[in-house]
Amino acid sequence: MAHGPPGPSSGSFTPVLLENPGAGLFAGYTPLPGAYDELFGRDGAPRPEFLRTATLLGALAPNEFARAQQLAELALLNQGVTFSVYADQRGAEKIFPLCLIPRMLSAADWAHMERGLEQRVRALGLFLDDVYGDQRILKEERVPRDLVLGSGQYLKQVHGLRPPGGVRIHIAGVDLIRDPAGTFRVLEDNLRTPSGVSYVLENRLISKRVLPHLLDKARVQRVDHYPARLAETLRSVSPASPSGTSAVVLTPGPYNSAYFEHSFLARTMGLELVQAPDLFVDQDQVFVRTTRGPRRVHVIYRRIDEAFLDPEAFRPDSLLGVRGLMRAYAAGNVALANAPGNGVADDKAVYPFVPEMIRYYLGEEPVLEQVPTYLCMRDDDRRYVLDHLEQLVVKAVDEAGGYGMLMGPQSTAAQRDEFRARIQATPRRYIAQHRVELSTSPTWDPTAKTAVPRRLDLRPYVLTGRDGAWVLPGGLTRVALVAGSYVVNSSQGGGSKDTWVLKGPGEGAQRTPSIGGSDASPAAANNDPPGAAPGPAPPEAP
Repeated sequence: MAHGPPGPSSGSFTPVLLENPGAGLFAGYTPLPGAYDELFGRDGAPRPEFLRTATLLGALAPNEFARAQQLAELALLNQGVTFSVYADQRGAEKIFPLCLIPRMLSAADWAHMERGLEQRVRALGLFLDDVYGDQRILKEERVPRDLVLGSGQYLKQVHGLRPPGGVRIHIAGVDLIRDPAGTFRVLEDNLRTPSGVSYVLENRLISKRVLPHLLDKARVQRVDHYPARLAETLRSVSPASPSGTSAVVLTPGPYNSAYFEHSFLARTMGLELVQAPDLFVDQDQVFVRTTRGPRRVHVIYRRIDEAFLDPEAFRPDSLLGVRGLMRAYAAGNVALANAPGNGVADDKAVYPFVPEMIRYYLGEEPVLEQVPTYLCMRDDDRRYVLDHLEQLVVKAVDEAGGYGMLMGPQSTAAQRDEFRARIQATPRRYIAQHRVELSTSPTWDPTAKTAVPRRLDLRPYVLTGRDGAWVLPGGLTRVALVAGSYVVNSSQGGGSKDTWVLKGPGEGAQRTPSIGGSDASPAAANNDPPGAAPGPAPPEAP
């Protein structure tokens, strides 16, 4: 099937606007008590910075919006925007649901967030340089030495290696929440193979096609240039000249949960999508097999977990990696994005020390706050956690996607007993936090056929090249579609929203072309279907 925007057969349409918005989409909407609502204030009125867009949305009749939502779901299906959930016994390929009611961010909020994200990723990069180098921060005991060197994500094979271009965190996905006071807090860092950005781009494309009148009038910052910026970031760290650089996207293959994204990004960047058998190493240089003979590869955007990256350096049974790849990397002949070894910086047990890293390396106070965290490896913390399991959220440091987690306030006695035993057996493996009441946003309920408050988070994406950092305006908003749920992960029944960062007063109008338009990357006009299939690879769903 063709990959592209929904055409006439899938039904782009001009919605009918009500003269009386009181009977429209937000009729009867009541913000959730105790939570910060992204669109409405405590008085029930739209927040001033979003008044114009909220009025336009609110003028939609529910039946008109229901039709638009159905068109969006059809577009997702036609475009193959899917992921696999391996815990699902059916092994089914699933659509990542999109709620067409956008999540909006003001220009002021975004400027603050952008500044904090750049600061955080810069400090984390310096931390990685340090712990794989002189280890000053460990020697000065600003971060516990045993915590870092004992992390399952610390790779001894990387110690002493300097990455080409001097960059380790080329692509970061930082998960943020907003607390009841309206303060954004960092919940988690994703510095290895952060996923989900393809949904950001596809969500915007669908919003433009299904509800074009809203985007045209809301003055929203563009996101379609992400593939071009990512390609530029990759070229900037090449050991060759940017103009002579050959880069590829390395995927585990079509059975991986995020294969749609691997294919999508390769296509929109104009890069070749390869698997391990397509590559080989000769004299510490990487080559890709082509019909015209071997071609040198200078940059690899890897979407393979580092444990499987090179059977010579890591897991010897890996069939997904390239033998000798780490030798080529150590010789400075190929750049790997992201760099191997980054996992020690996004270890959940290291997370509480990121503010100290910012102070130590940058001499600055953190712009973005965090969620207070208990480390179960500490005796006092562990005792507190075990005594208050019913009040806490407990997370395994080596799990992701909502797995290995206890939601204490919603747990049963049996579940708490199970986690108590786990914590006592391997305390280093667990952290705990008090549950933060997540912010909410109006979300379409297809059963009630109206907008209802649902909890959400945000994953912005930070690209860092040789010349500095750039943050994609907005990011992936994930939403808990089930009433009362705090779990937004796609693998746990969550959905997504298009994230609209509104332009400030001084920012002029800017056309936001669709993926495949003239302003996108060179390969964007190629509308071949990316395809995807379920299978038993490690999950990478956002």
